[in-house]
Amino acid sequence: MPIIAGAGLAAGATVDGAPVAGTDEVQTITITGTPTGGTFRLRFGAFTTAAIAYNAAAAAVDSAIEALPGFGSGAVVCAGGALPGTPVTVTFSGPGFGRRPQPLLEVVASALTGGTTPEVAVTETTPGVEETGIGAPRGALLTDTTNGILYINTGTPDNPVWTKVGVQT
Repeated sequence: MPIIAGAGLAAGATVDGAPVAGTDEVQTITITGTPTGGTFRLRFGAFTTAAIAYNAAAAAVDSAIEALPGFGSGAVVCAGGALPGTPVTVTFSGPGFGRRPQPLLEVVASALTGGTTPEVAVTETTPGVEETGIGAPRGALLTDTTNGILYINTGTPDNPVWTKVGVQT
């Protein structure tokens, strides 16, 4: 795991190995038991979505999640669906959510009806991997301790781009 010391990285920080670009977390919502009606809610941290219909399209799931405090438009991208026949994937890719691990969405207040014991499940499809130096200001320096390569952040604090500038000797 990278070692990044606070926001004042201009003095230089170190990492064991080359900087990691990070991976967006992907979670999959699946409904089993062929329900014919009802709703469910999802919880992320302390916040719970509005009711989501058993047969919701991916866009409806996206809207419900992005309505949570702190999310906003573009925080997630939902694809697949419509439920219940086809799972919906939730990719955490927006500012503050992309390129880092996320807690698993939790199913709460499931009120599905019909079918045979209908259930909603959320699984982690692709674990999020934290990008090296998220939060590092433009111009921050980073040294790979395994080979002395020096990098500079030519990107932004939320989307660092580590560019090789030399080798420490």
